[in-house]
Amino acid sequence: MRKMFKINDPKANIKNIMHGFFLAIAVTVAEPSTILPLIVHHFSNSVVLVGVFASLLKGGAIMVQLFAAFYAQEYVKVMPYMRMVFFFRWFSWFLIGLAIYFVGDSNKTLTLWLIAIGLFGFSFTAGFGAIYFKEILAKVFSKDYRGRTMANRQIFTAIGSILSGGVAGYVLQHFEAPLNYAYLFMVSSFLMAIGFVAFGTIEEPEKKSIRKKEDSFFKFLRNSIVILKEDKRLQNQIIVIFLGFSFLFAYPFVILKANSSFSLTGWMLGGFITIQMIGSIIGSFFIWRKLKNYKLMMQLSFIFVIFAFIVAFFANNPYSYAVVFFLFGLAMDGFSISGMNLIFEIAPEDKRPIYTALQSNITSIGLFFPIIGGIILKYLGYNALYLFTIFMISIGLYLTKRI
Repeated sequence: MRKMFKINDPKANIKNIMHGFFLAIAVTVAEPSTILPLIVHHFSNSVVLVGVFASLLKGGAIMVQLFAAFYAQEYVKVMPYMRMVFFFRWFSWFLIGLAIYFVGDSNKTLTLWLIAIGLFGFSFTAGFGAIYFKEILAKVFSKDYRGRTMANRQIFTAIGSILSGGVAGYVLQHFEAPLNYAYLFMVSSFLMAIGFVAFGTIEEPEKKSIRKKEDSFFKFLRNSIVILKEDKRLQNQIIVIFLGFSFLFAYPFVILKANSSFSLTGWMLGGFITIQMIGSIIGSFFIWRKLKNYKLMMQLSFIFVIFAFIVAFFANNPYSYAVVFFLFGLAMDGFSISGMNLIFEIAPEDKRPIYTALQSNITSIGLFFPIIGGIILKYLGYNALYLFTIFMISIGLYLTKRI
């Protein structure tokens, strides 16, 4: 007799949390607002290049999500493909540590290229993973339980980042660059693997309502465009979430401004990471896990980011920057949880991969905003960059009323 699938299984909840916890410990060593800009700055003085690398950490995912959705729409199960994604993400991350350790300062240009390849591979495979991950969550958790498990995941993700921030601060303080960066990447890759294994063992039910795959990918694209044109709510959601990425115009450069304002120690850097994650915990535990209105969640996230950059505009000491990173922590989880659940609310089961890919692909163009931000910073300075960022975020907040 076939075993009945249990929706909202507490074991699946724990595995989802473990995945977020260990992934956060690992990825925090290349946090795009703190450590990654300093790594790039070690090998190059170009602020534009800092923006490029911040985009590479997640931007590679844009290119493949629609392609992944094209095939995923007729999969009854996606977990086997998710496990392959996990392996390639782990390998790409470990490669970065090896490149810094064995090449490092001996050839800075080559090191930067290898780091770029690793970051691109890590984010490129995440494009497939994003489709599979959301498909699995939609199948194993109900709407109300999904909000709770993702808030719980965000809490433990923040705890993992806090622990990682402390370890990163110790390593950065006690080992010379660039070896300290190499150690962080190589050790964190094995912690990342624990989370991947945990999520990879979640029991996934077969999908009941599937959609026959089109004859070609180009026909799929045409059909996807038709869906986008016909669904006004999807269009409005995409515009608002896209503008939510506007914080990335200035986000990677805040730490460089801090570094130019006062002496930034390894412990202080780890402290900023910890404070940002404390903001994430407080937001998830006291705000996001209690909210069922995902539109309101999105609006609050916009407001927190606006306040963060207003404070950053005047910040000139570690305490004011602590407030900035705390507000970043509050906002970013709200953006993540609300964006994911808003798409689940409007997507039919058989078209869910298409809806997810359309929203992710179009909005993820915003992941390249740091490149534009780097150009603005180079020619106009921090004040212009911060004012432009606040202006774009404010437009996004105003347009949330259309959702």
